Formats: sequence, C-alpha cells, structure tokens
Amino acid sequence: MLIYNSLTRKREEFIPREEGKVSMYTCGPTVYHFAHIGNLRTYIMEDVLEKYLTYSGYDVNRVMNITDVGHLSSDGDTGEDKMLKGARREKKTVLEIAKFYTDAFFADCKKLNIKVPNTVQPATGCIAEFIALVEGLLEKGYAYVAGGNVYFDTSKLDEYYKFNDFNEEDLEVGVREGVEGDENKKNKADFVLWFTKSKFDDQELKWDSPWGIGYPGWHIECSGISMKYLGEYLDIHCGGIDNQFPHHTNEIAQSEAYLGHKWCNYWFHVYHLNTNSGKMSKSSGEFLTVSLLESKGYDPLVYRYFCLQSHYRKSLVFSYENLDNAVTAYNKLVARLAQLDPKDGEIDEAAFAEGKKRFTDALDNDLNTSLAVTALYDVLKLRTNGATKLALIADFDRVLSIGLCSAAEKVRKEKKAADAEANKAPEYDMSDPLVVEVLDLIEKRKQAKKEKNFAEADRIRQYLLDKGVTLIDDRSGTTFKIG
Repeated sequence: MLIYNSLTRKREEFIPREEGKVSMYTCGPTVYHFAHIGNLRTYIMEDVLEKYLTYSGYDVNRVMNITDVGHLSSDGDTGEDKMLKGARREKKTVLEIAKFYTDAFFADCKKLNIKVPNTVQPATGCIAEFIALVEGLLEKGYAYVAGGNVYFDTSKLDEYYKFNDFNEEDLEVGVREGVEGDENKKNKADFVLWFTKSKFDDQELKWDSPWGIGYPGWHIECSGISMKYLGEYLDIHCGGIDNQFPHHTNEIAQSEAYLGHKWCNYWFHVYHLNTNSGKMSKSSGEFLTVSLLESKGYDPLVYRYFCLQSHYRKSLVFSYENLDNAVTAYNKLVARLAQLDPKDGEIDEAAFAEGKKRFTDALDNDLNTSLAVTALYDVLKLRTNGATKLALIADFDRVLSIGLCSAAEKVRKEKKAADAEANKAPEYDMSDPLVVEVLDLIEKRKQAKKEKNFAEADRIRQYLLDKGVTLIDDRSGTTFKIG
C-alpha cells in the first residue's frame, strides 16, 4: 500500500513498525458545538483508512481524543477556551456541553457508518499524564515557566517547522486567526503547555499542578493520550489539513523532545470541504450538519458516498447541486444491484478475484476512493453471475460502508411487496351471479387441465376474458380480477 506521507511530502510504502499490527491516532473533535459536514469528511476518510488496513489483514489499534478543555478560540494560544465559549452560549456547564456534543458527534458517526475507535479518551481524564509530560520537558530543558504559564522552547530544536508543503490559503483559513502577541514567550513560535489562573481566571475547569492551578494546552493533550494508549512509537497520525500547523507541528516538537527519538512515521491529512464561498466553518453561512441534510431529505450515507467520489488530498466543493448528483448516482447504483439475484449461481472465484484486484489496486494507490467507486461499477460489467457480483459489492462495502447491499435488498423487498399487492385478488360479493359463474368455471377449468383437455381450459379462459374477467394462475392456485 502506497500512502502520501505529509511528513516527507511523498508517497511511500506503508510499513508498520510491528508486523501485522498498526497503531493509529486520530485527532478527535472539540465538543463545544455540533460537527459540521466538513469536519465529518475528515472522519469519513480516516474511517476508510482504518477499515482498509483491517481489510488488508492488519490488526489496527486506533485511539482518538475528545477535546473538552484547552482548545482556545485562536490556535495562537489566545482568546478563551472554546468549551467555555460554548457553555456561555447555551448557559450550561462545560461538562454538560461536552457530554451533549460528544453524544451528538457519535450519533452523526453512526449515521455515516463511521466506526468508533478502539479507545476514545476525553482530555479531562488524563490531566496527570499531561502534567507528567510537562514536567519531563522542563527537566530536559525544552520548556520554561513565564508569567505563571509553562511554554515549550522551540529554539531548542534543530528543526521546528516539520510541515511546509501546505499552501498559503490553507495556513490562512485554519490557523493564526486573531493571534495576539504574548510577552511571556521567549520566541515567537513558542507555545503553551500549561495555562495557570494567572492568565485565565474565568476558566471553569482547573486542576492543581506544580505551576499553580490551571489547565493543559491543546497540543499537549494529543501527545499525552497517544503515549498513554499507544506507547512511545506511533505508526500513523491522522487529522485535517488545517491541523498541520500549529497543532501537529507542536505535537511532534513536544513528543520527540520528551521521548528523545522519532515519534510517528506517517502523517495522513485530509483536505477541506469547501463551499462555493470558501472554507466551511461554524461561524459563516449556513451551518451544515448531518441533521440539516436529513431534514432536507438526504440520506447521510449518500453524503458519505459523495465524499468517496473525491480523493482525500483534494479540496471538495459542497453544494446541494453536487449532492443531488450524488443522490442520483447512488440510487441508480442501488437500482442496478436490486436487479441482481443473490441466488443466481455459485461464487465464481476467478471473477471474484478479478473484481477484488481492481478495488485493492485503487486503495493501495494512496487510498484512491474515487477509483474504488469506479471499481464498484466495474463489478456490474463482469461476465459472471449475480451471486458473485453481490458478494464483491458486499466485500467492498466492508471498507466503503455505504450500505449498497442492504439498500438493494430493501428495494427488492419493496418491489416484491408491491407486486404481491398488485396481484392480490380483490374481494367480491360472493352472491353476485357473475362471481358465482366465475368460481364455477374456475373449477371446471381446473378439472379440464387435470384431464389434459387444454383446449377446454383455454376456451374457459377466453370466455371469461370476453366478459372482462382475468384469470391469474400462480403456485397457490387460480384467482381472478373483474374489470
């Protein structure tokens, strides 16, 4: 499997440290509001990555944090905590806000068939680990205390800016918004590891520490949680492209300074979902959530399908017109699958292998989901039976998770029920002379067929047809419709 490594800025063969096992960390949500569909695009693509690694035979251990403290309204360590901002907006406590929006996030994930990671850890549950990390960085000379806060000293690093392949637009929209100078910093690039009450007296969640009562910085959380559950070495770290700087840059700086060796081998970044007016956010334009799409009649799995049609390293433009096109394509695909008979033949091993190779070739090529979707359509062109085609689609859906087989089965059942209803014999007045005559002739026709007098049976059918009566033969016998 080749994957683009943001750290080296090239495609590389994915080789985990331990054969057959993958340690994977993904940055989770800051649970101060609903996740918008742009956020969820990143989680969809990370989900595909995890499922494809599992599909390929790896034992994947995936950890994700929940940021319920420490993420400031500016990535430059300024402004108020986003959680406190959410609590003020809704007149609730920070923990009430965190619980509500964590539950909402995972409800959206369930609708989008996003698997819950092996470990999900809120930041507030690992304060002791963060303090230990900060203490270690101070002991090693990579941190200093100033103005009551603890800062990471970037001047101690040979290389701080690990990611430098993002363009100016990505940098502008994601980070450094409204950054103010911090006179406590020795260097402009230094960042806070631990805040104290000396700077944020209004912070609701605070803990005792060697530096005073305070709370952790956002960046230290992911390093601490990753090390707690995945150890000193990490195979792959995922997140949105706007996390490259400063969040992931700072994670690398503090983790490798603390550990004394390289921390993570592969970095997987998903590009933005944009609208026609620019980057999607919670503060501008229509707040696009899964619930909003549902209220407009869209199936969340169609949104997932929409995301899979584009490569994760390309910005994707959302519009309702584009989503409508995805709806049309998805429904046509389901309709074609519904025409296949699951009982049509045995699995054709050669055709199955041919179809599967096209699928794995696509995803081995830097997780190219667009080509993987094309491989779905290629299955329908294979010269093989319905059972094999449906088995391939079900196999692919272990990774793509867009519910094609279940949707097709639903269409089959609905059609069967509709056909049964259409062929259902209507109820007639049994005293009606015509009904009496029809029932009598049905019995006579039955006897004629038993005696192999098919000419008489056909004559009775035609006689009734001339009277406006249609006979319907099926396995259960003969029924009729008048008119």
